[in-house]
Amino acid sequence: MTMGDNTKNQQLHHHQIFDVSVDVPPQGGSKCFDDDGRLKRTGTVWTSSAHIITAVIGSGVLSLAWATAQLGWVAGPSVMLLFSFVTYYTSTLLSACYRSGDSVTGKRNYTYMDAVRSNLGGAKVKICGCVQYLNLFGVSIGYTIASSISMMAIKRSNCFHNSGGKNPCHINSNPYMIAFGITEIIFSQIPNFDQLWWLSIVAAVMSFTYSTIGLGLGIAQVAANGNIMGSMTGISIGTVTPMQKMWRSFQALGDIAFAYSYSLILIEIQDTIRSPPSESKTMKRATQISVAVTTLFYMLCGCMGYAAFGDLSPGNLLTGFGFYNPYWLLDIANAAIVVHLVGAYQVYAQPLFAFVEKTAAQKFPDSDFITKDIRLQIPGIGPYNLNLFRMIWRTAFVIITTVISMILPFFNDVVGLLGAFGFWPLTVYFPVEMYIVQKKIPKWSTRWLCLQILSVACLIITIAAAAGSIAGVVSDLKVYKPFKTSY
Repeated sequence: MTMGDNTKNQQLHHHQIFDVSVDVPPQGGSKCFDDDGRLKRTGTVWTSSAHIITAVIGSGVLSLAWATAQLGWVAGPSVMLLFSFVTYYTSTLLSACYRSGDSVTGKRNYTYMDAVRSNLGGAKVKICGCVQYLNLFGVSIGYTIASSISMMAIKRSNCFHNSGGKNPCHINSNPYMIAFGITEIIFSQIPNFDQLWWLSIVAAVMSFTYSTIGLGLGIAQVAANGNIMGSMTGISIGTVTPMQKMWRSFQALGDIAFAYSYSLILIEIQDTIRSPPSESKTMKRATQISVAVTTLFYMLCGCMGYAAFGDLSPGNLLTGFGFYNPYWLLDIANAAIVVHLVGAYQVYAQPLFAFVEKTAAQKFPDSDFITKDIRLQIPGIGPYNLNLFRMIWRTAFVIITTVISMILPFFNDVVGLLGAFGFWPLTVYFPVEMYIVQKKIPKWSTRWLCLQILSVACLIITIAAAAGSIAGVVSDLKVYKPFKTSY
């Protein structure tokens, strides 16, 4: 099979999976179809920004006060600004790789793996796929854990209020994880990324809601304290041992990296954008808006949380000690987190769903179970194309992530480990290497050296963050029992 045939096959299978209409040849001049034969994409700067904000301002924002407490007033905000710059810069490099060759008429790369295949090829394609999809799988677990914590926080705050603080209100997390899983099974039946825009917009609004409430509660706590807490160097030796201080500082780097991480789904988001103007131009603008907005919220929430609690800053800002009053406001914030995470789970899971379904269709093109759609008329919604393989595989995926979440419910450490594992390869290494190839940057030139220095520096940060998070997980494993977690 030639490379041209392979590309044609990929486009054909992509078309068969993502669009439920009959196959059509590419019709560049058609008003209904894009240059690759797919139905016209409808994404804009605003829908792309909503997808990014939904992915980025996730549960990670809640751990930033804790992360700032480990690093202090100097390093904490500095590291957040550094990660925002790196994320924005490498995202613009990655968005330039959506099309191979010409930025307007070149061949489209539908997924991150397709972009790596077109620009780098070889074993790097498989490495990219393993890291990306394992990370997407891990984020789904992290979001299941985070949603259960927020649901339990609502139950506990009401329990404390009703008992006047006399009842310790210990609650098991498992029923809440199961409830979240059932909800995700339903939303997972949305066929593809293009149809998620409304859920992303709702989720983005929710993220602003709980971030604003967290910020407001932090300001109120600072006012109640009468002073700004914290120190220039972070949590003091004595509160923790020197070794704990080091590991926790490393873990804080991972938490901040996770809070900014969305490169692993950037190409998939870009594939929903209409043109003209070119997709890369729209994506750069969406990235600019999203990173600016998220950095502002991160700085405010992280710094105000640290100012309110100092060394005692909680791992999850809204479930920390002292935020149980006003309990009704806490309930609104935590409910917003749950709604947001329902959407964020889908934004991260859909590329993984599509990859498995595309691979299955390529391997078994004649299987009705995998490729055939059953058209159903759903009252109030309209026609829906039911695919048995899609329904069973996606349901199984949600069940697996829910069960793993029930076994390993360590929110902060899981967040840090995910951030560390995915940050360097997906946010820095592959975008830099693909950009060098695409722009034909000469080896050992000034620009090439600067890009390599950036990559190596981020690799060192990633290794440190991973070490800190693993140390945290090991510490948690000493005191927990599977399926018996309560808060």
